[in-house]
Amino acid sequence: MSNSPFFNRRAFIGSVAAMGAAGLAAPALAQFAEPMPAAAPVNTGPQHNISSFRMQDWRPYFQNLTNGAVLCDLKSRALHFWSEDQQTYRVYPSSIPVSEDLTRTGRTEIIRKVEGPSWAPTPAMKERNPDWPDFVPPGPDNPLGTHALWLSWQYYRIHGTHDTRKIGRPSSNGCIGLYNEHIAELYDLTKIGTQVLII
Repeated sequence: MSNSPFFNRRAFIGSVAAMGAAGLAAPALAQFAEPMPAAAPVNTGPQHNISSFRMQDWRPYFQNLTNGAVLCDLKSRALHFWSEDQQTYRVYPSSIPVSEDLTRTGRTEIIRKVEGPSWAPTPAMKERNPDWPDFVPPGPDNPLGTHALWLSWQYYRIHGTHDTRKIGRPSSNGCIGLYNEHIAELYDLTKIGTQVLII
């Protein structure tokens, strides 16, 4: 298990988050942003390039950091967070929408924060999947995981997931998914009004 690409990706992201908290300079982080040595490939499926998880500057994306800022980069499947005081920076691997028609990009903001969210499929989801339940309470079967951040766009969320296989893949119906431990941290770091940009 410790030699699997999945394990290494998570260990790498944890290292970046920890180093960000310690306030290491960009050159120190940069050495960890290069691809890790890989073992011989075990399959020919999609490969997830950890070199995408490198430190980013907020200035190309936001005019300021009022209320903090979240950047969701669909191409690299990474979510970046900067605090308003510029003292905290995080980068997390994320899931992305399964198809282009479910993908929305642009600027929005966090309008609600929920710990232990319940879930209900949107009308479009229910039309595509009539066997889905109408409501799922908080708990291990809930597709929103342990925490959820409501965006100003209807039905769009940044949330956790109990199914860790979804992270790093196109696997959502439009939302951005994180590991539960990462959404719990982001939940504490963000506030109502935190800026969000999805590119």
